[in-house]
Amino acid sequence: MSFLSLLLALLIEQARPLVRGNWVHGTVRAWVTWISQTLDAGHPRLAWTTWSLAVGLPAVIATVVHWFLIGVFGWPVAMIWSVAVLYVTLGFRQFSHHFTDIRDALDVGDERLARELLAEWQHVEVGSLPRSELLRHVIEHSVLSAHHHVFGVLTWFSVLAALGFGPAGAVIYRMSEMVSHAWRAAPKPSKGWVSETLQDAARQAWHRVDWLPARLTAVAFAVVGNFEEAIDCWRNHAQRFPDDNDGVVLAATAGALNVRLGGEALRAEDHEASSDLDSESTPGRTPEMAHLPSVVGLIWRSVVLWMVLLALLTLARLLG
Repeated sequence: MSFLSLLLALLIEQARPLVRGNWVHGTVRAWVTWISQTLDAGHPRLAWTTWSLAVGLPAVIATVVHWFLIGVFGWPVAMIWSVAVLYVTLGFRQFSHHFTDIRDALDVGDERLARELLAEWQHVEVGSLPRSELLRHVIEHSVLSAHHHVFGVLTWFSVLAALGFGPAGAVIYRMSEMVSHAWRAAPKPSKGWVSETLQDAARQAWHRVDWLPARLTAVAFAVVGNFEEAIDCWRNHAQRFPDDNDGVVLAATAGALNVRLGGEALRAEDHEASSDLDSESTPGRTPEMAHLPSVVGLIWRSVVLWMVLLALLTLARLLG
């Protein structure tokens, strides 16, 4: 059932992606804001309680609905529920159009437009960013977006679905990422004040939730890319990045595609602390236009690898 649910969700999301500002994501953001404003008192224990409620309650609801549908209507209706949850938690098309627009602008030599599109996508200042650095940032953001919006969701959905919890894993991963980003981006009263204690709790929780998916994504990139170089770069250069999990994914990407990643981070538009920090560069070729289709190929081959593995596991379960 997991394989069919994922396959249908991916196909539907490709054919009819969710629009930005849809009511589902709006409702979730309102819930995250409300619970932080209601329970955030700056105490460590209460911070973890707040995070657990913000992330756990939607996951519990998803699980209970899954169990109810299986018990009353059977697995076909429960699978429809899983497809619906995956549809709103996956986000392949939520970032791919940014990548495509920037690539098209660079194809016609309009670097100014490409910089503006990157700034709009990541809400950063790009200034007179050189072409190679522009390409580097596009590659890095695209790979991390694919990991956060696709492979991370696939990982925890597959794990918890195999344990009988339906689509709870997809909800936990997406909510953890959303909560970490929302609470980190709201340090001022004008944005919905969130205490540093709650921000730290959300950041630590997100790191733990993303630990396994990041390494499975890196393994997938190694398998479908240059295996030896990806593993070597992962082992020797992942620590160059400020975030352990993102560093694993980016280092594996650099090795798999033989491209130099890492360097000076872009700064947020409001001049507050950037969500990224500067890092040392990995070995590899200077980023160029030829790397962009290679990134697309790497991501899609990894998706196919995931689906083949899930199909084999599903077949083994049916035959066993």
